[in-house]
Amino acid sequence: MTINQIEKIANKNKYNQLVKPFLKWAGGKRQLLAELRRNMPKSYENYYEPFIGGGALFFDVQPQKAVINDSNSELINCYQVIKASPEKLIESLNQHKNEINYYYKLRDLDRENTYSMLSSVERASRIIYLNKTCYNGLFRVNSQGQFNVPFGKYKNPDIVNIAVIKAVHKYLNENYINMLNTDFEKALSTAKKGDFIYLDPPYDPISDTSSFTGYDVNGFDREEQERLKLVVDKLHVKGCKFLLSNAYTEFIIDLYKNYKQIKISAVRAINSNADKRGKVDEILVKNYD
Repeated sequence: MTINQIEKIANKNKYNQLVKPFLKWAGGKRQLLAELRRNMPKSYENYYEPFIGGGALFFDVQPQKAVINDSNSELINCYQVIKASPEKLIESLNQHKNEINYYYKLRDLDRENTYSMLSSVERASRIIYLNKTCYNGLFRVNSQGQFNVPFGKYKNPDIVNIAVIKAVHKYLNENYINMLNTDFEKALSTAKKGDFIYLDPPYDPISDTSSFTGYDVNGFDREEQERLKLVVDKLHVKGCKFLLSNAYTEFIIDLYKNYKQIKISAVRAINSNADKRGKVDEILVKNYD
């Protein structure tokens, strides 16, 4: 019996609907969960997600053994703090104010030399607060890695979701979840035959002006997309099962022409330009039936 089959049996009683993303993330997959679940392999060993972001599929699957990763250190710090210090995080989140002057004062902390003196809890609390109160729930940084999204002007933002934080804390501690903050290739170096990898990298831009790589200072251009493809080929040769999401562009279609491709439609609500929100074509790529 595979680990995936054991999970299905165990999770009939353990599955927790409160285990879900605690951040709103650009390109998040909550609306595509049914499509993603339909295209997951029927069985696998370990679960890998090297571009974890908000973790919509990860939290929906709730695997017992997983490796999750992201190059964004502030994001991974949030996961680590929720696992280790949920009560301190909740206490810190309760101290925040939904006021414009307070927002900009907290947002601009990463421009100060004292930012490095913040504790891991204070950094996680800041990121969650900014995410819940900033314009359109964006997570975006400038070329210096500084958070640069304006205030959202929401009347009652859900800054402190205690139930979700506690549920995620419980899940992360009751299972074998390895959380990394490194390059995606390094994060996947331990994947072996029978493991399942869900790849959700920053998308290839559908036009020259639509690139959204601002969640991380390093960006993710077409050279990185090509490097990811080389890693995917190695995983395939190893006998790993992978499912990849990306924009439905000629570049991506051609890049993954040797694998099974599925065109899907998604509604994108996060965009600084309201006219560019709406249905867009995306692609799923996989190496199994």
